[in-house]
Amino acid sequence: MLDTKNPSPVSLSLITASVVATANTLLSFLLRPEWWQVCLVAGTSFLVTYTLYYYTLQRFIYRKIKLIYKFIYQTKATPREEFFNHHILPQKSLNDVSKDVAQWADRHNSEIENLRAHEAYRKEFLMNLAHELRTPIFGIQGYVETLLAGALEDATVNKKFLAATSKSVDRLVDLVNDLDQISRLEGSEAGLHQEHFSLQELITEVYDEFALRAAEKGVRMEIKKGSERSLMVFADKPKIRQVLANLIDNALKYGRIGNTITTCGYVMDEGRAYVEVSDDGPGIPEEHLPRIFERFYRADRSRSRQIGGTGLGLAIVKHIVEAHGQTLTVRSKPGVGSSFGFTLERSPS
Repeated sequence: MLDTKNPSPVSLSLITASVVATANTLLSFLLRPEWWQVCLVAGTSFLVTYTLYYYTLQRFIYRKIKLIYKFIYQTKATPREEFFNHHILPQKSLNDVSKDVAQWADRHNSEIENLRAHEAYRKEFLMNLAHELRTPIFGIQGYVETLLAGALEDATVNKKFLAATSKSVDRLVDLVNDLDQISRLEGSEAGLHQEHFSLQELITEVYDEFALRAAEKGVRMEIKKGSERSLMVFADKPKIRQVLANLIDNALKYGRIGNTITTCGYVMDEGRAYVEVSDDGPGIPEEHLPRIFERFYRADRSRSRQIGGTGLGLAIVKHIVEAHGQTLTVRSKPGVGSSFGFTLERSPS
């Protein structure tokens, strides 16, 4: 059956040769030659036209397809590969080539969209980084200029200004250290030193570090009932300590006075444990949840500036968990609270 929408070179050659041979045959009848002369004209016209047309068409299409494939795959074949592809492998039809080009276009468009998304993310990151750096730098600049202008001789303000300058310097140092840590975690310098340890003991240690701050805000920190028994895990203990510390620190920063922070550990299938840090604080609006682990992303920027911090805590949590080959989740609802959970490898029983 002839495909009129996507004819092959063979079909085109047959149609053309048939038309030319028929026209020559009809013309030869006007000259009233012998019957064998008419047959000879028809056969010769058909073979010559078919051969020339098919060869020309095939060569033309092959060269165009070769050019297209060189462009979309950006490859160069050796003479042996050229012979193999042209003479041994079955030649692709125009439909196959059309599909290949369409697939390449889809991949190309997808790559362009990814590049645009990465470019937008890069611009936002640089803008946020500049803002985070500008705040302490301008603070330091203002205090130093005031001190140099004469406040240094005023005993009632000089120590206050120097203490404020030191605080801004500490914030810069924390910011640089956090950025350096994220860079190491993203690269090949994660440097995990895994060991077997009790999850509940580590939670208790972290709670002790935040006991004073929690008492000042009237916040209760507890291990959820039913998960008090020792659960042994295999991970980098200092880094998991940092994960817990960052999550609890956020709960204290953004939580309400008198709320509760609950941490628990559960045994999962396939040799994993699940750790969750929950609070009954203000919660996070749903539209912010997909982005809260990005560097410098803040759900409530005005309140975050007042509270302080580098804006990198949750980004560090994400990178540490992923460096362990584990997963991180978040559940939150405004007015109810938030729960951050992550998996860890369990120690063999």
